[in-house]
Amino acid sequence: MHENPTPVRIGIVGAGTNTRQRHIPNLRAIDGVEMVSVVNRRRESSERAAREFDIPTVYNSWRQLIDAPDTDAVVIGTWPYLHCRATLAALAAGKHVLCEARMAMDAAEARRMREAAQQRPDLVAQLVPSPLTLPVDKTVKRLIAEGYLGSILAVEVRATDGRFLDAEAPLHWRQDFDLSGFNVLSLGIWYEALVRWIGEATSVTARGKTYVTLRRDPQTGLPKAVRVPEHLVVLADMACGAQATLVFSAVTGHVQANEATLYGSEGTLHFRDGALAGARRDEAGFSEIPIRPEEAGGWRVEEEFIAAIRGTGQVTHTTFEDGVKYMEFTEAVARSMAEARAIHLP
Repeated sequence: MHENPTPVRIGIVGAGTNTRQRHIPNLRAIDGVEMVSVVNRRRESSERAAREFDIPTVYNSWRQLIDAPDTDAVVIGTWPYLHCRATLAALAAGKHVLCEARMAMDAAEARRMREAAQQRPDLVAQLVPSPLTLPVDKTVKRLIAEGYLGSILAVEVRATDGRFLDAEAPLHWRQDFDLSGFNVLSLGIWYEALVRWIGEATSVTARGKTYVTLRRDPQTGLPKAVRVPEHLVVLADMACGAQATLVFSAVTGHVQANEATLYGSEGTLHFRDGALAGARRDEAGFSEIPIRPEEAGGWRVEEEFIAAIRGTGQVTHTTFEDGVKYMEFTEAVARSMAEARAIHLP
């Protein structure tokens, strides 16, 4: 006979796309988890989300939701501009926190969030992880440990969306510095994945380009300056001794890529579209590397969050410490672009 699981009551601050498609359905599927409240930027949007997901309570502000006694945990699904403030408030109110990716606006906010979480070790503080490489992470790390690559010499990441530049499109929230801070395209989530494989960078040099410097703000209808690059190239020295080249772009018409390659003295590993291939020095070319069943990874975000709250598991993807690392890298890239020099990382 199974014991009844500990009830967990969830409040939603920002029912964005990922929250609607993943967090709410996956949390609801766990026994004993209840969605009790929601708040979006506008009352109308909050009520629409409440109807869609049968959430009983709509609050007028995110602070009201966090301070209310009807929740045990808060899911923060907003744009980055609110991540730090909402996280600090939730932890101060004694609530567990699951915060959407792109941890914060900058490294200082990320460190404040980490410090607040460290001061409340009784609470779970988790970030939504980079999902790109979850299926292969354990296999890549095992192969590196077994010497498949030999010495890691170089790393290449290419993340391009295959679209042509649209000069007439309105300002997207990811292009709005006031909402996204130093976050650029998929820079942070790819760096998070690389850190899982080979560790952190020690310095970065970056160049970026914004081709359309004024776009219409859909909230006000007025032109707004665009400070977030649409094309970005990063060179990084890695602590493991490798040099990394990372290219991110929203202007590569007809050329779409989401891939990473690790070059070593004895072998090469190539990841693209969820699949892993490799070739050793004495092999003629690449062949697919099968993922062992015990190494296959996947999306376990909500499951890990609730298990950690109940004391039956722990957070592996992603901790606030991991988030600080990718935000420090993200900010270093922004500083390098602004100052036209190499930036050394902590």
